[in-house]
Amino acid sequence: MADDLKKMYRTIMDDHFAPAMEISFVDGANRQTLFYEKVAWTIDQVKKGLRYGENPGQEAALYRLTNGNLVVGETQTLAPGRHLASDIELLQSGKHPGKTNLTDADNALNILRYFTDRPTAVIVKHNNPCGAARADSLEEAYAKAYMADRIAAFGGCIALNRSVDKATAEAISHQYAEVVVAPDFEEGSLEILSARKNLRVIRIGNMDRLQGYVGERVVDFKSLMDGGLIAQLSFVPEARTRQDLKLAECDYKGTRYAINREPTDAEYEDMLFGWLVESGITSNSVIYVKDQVTVGIGTGEQDRVGVAEIAVDKAYKKLADRYAFETYGVGYVDLTDADKKAEIDARVKAENGGIKGASMISDAFFPFRDGADVGLREGVSSIVHSGGSMNDYQSIEACNEYDATMVYTGQRSFKH
Repeated sequence: MADDLKKMYRTIMDDHFAPAMEISFVDGANRQTLFYEKVAWTIDQVKKGLRYGENPGQEAALYRLTNGNLVVGETQTLAPGRHLASDIELLQSGKHPGKTNLTDADNALNILRYFTDRPTAVIVKHNNPCGAARADSLEEAYAKAYMADRIAAFGGCIALNRSVDKATAEAISHQYAEVVVAPDFEEGSLEILSARKNLRVIRIGNMDRLQGYVGERVVDFKSLMDGGLIAQLSFVPEARTRQDLKLAECDYKGTRYAINREPTDAEYEDMLFGWLVESGITSNSVIYVKDQVTVGIGTGEQDRVGVAEIAVDKAYKKLADRYAFETYGVGYVDLTDADKKAEIDARVKAENGGIKGASMISDAFFPFRDGADVGLREGVSSIVHSGGSMNDYQSIEACNEYDATMVYTGQRSFKH
């Protein structure tokens, strides 16, 4: 069985999808058509499209938008010809990319579009970021994003918003990743990355113009099991600057509730960074951010208290793994010395898993204070969420009790 599974993952499928596709929106005599062409790559003299879909055995095809314009109401969707993940340049591959490789790269770009002013790294695994960081150099940003969750980063997609230098390439070459995406690669960096034979090294020239994609919308399609389709405009976060965030306040039963303390400059930076990273995370999530680095990421869950707790648990575990790896060269789970483990446990506990002084970010509101309390008990100093619950006063009171601050984005962001 294990050998069969290995063979399946090595297989390149012949898909039966047509070379072109058209999608028309028809309203009486008014027809708006989007035109697409199938994408393929020649690797080792074999021209193929996607290796497979979500799983081996699922045929899949990638299509890029080549013509047509679509206006929905007053919204002009993205014009054709501005390709990113749908028109990648494979500098090194070893094997054809699969569907998840492309969607991971796409979601990383979805996040990176908001961070063009500083070197930024986003590592995505199964369409959710496991680490994101900004820094003064690309090497530092990558190192921080990787160490934010070294375990989940294994086999992920590393996306960088600057040309990859030799120092960053050297750091990447010591890890196992499926994909590296960047706007370019400096001389000597590709030779270093070639040590990883099956690493897909992807150049996307349009990444240099990522800021131009901010605020742009496309049509998202969701297929139902009966063949039906839901079409929706893609999510765009409206709060993208400090001025877009509103200090938390509300009225409840004739009483005015307001946050006591305004955020510091550093808290504003972390809250905005976290909110924009959060725009690329599955809905109903909570994340913690400190010093422009993700500390704990809880992806979409059924309840907000549970996801806040999951993010805390991850923060503790990932910090323990980081300290074990940095100090002893092995992961925490592979550390056999009980005294060394106890030393790391004490250090992580004293720092509350790195959450102390962090910002807590939610993509929707807190219907009660219990969700906010999860982060506040761990020492978060600021919270950003949509606001809009009838019980917002509870979260405001909770923050004031802990001398924390809170802002609203004014926008719920259920995404995918």
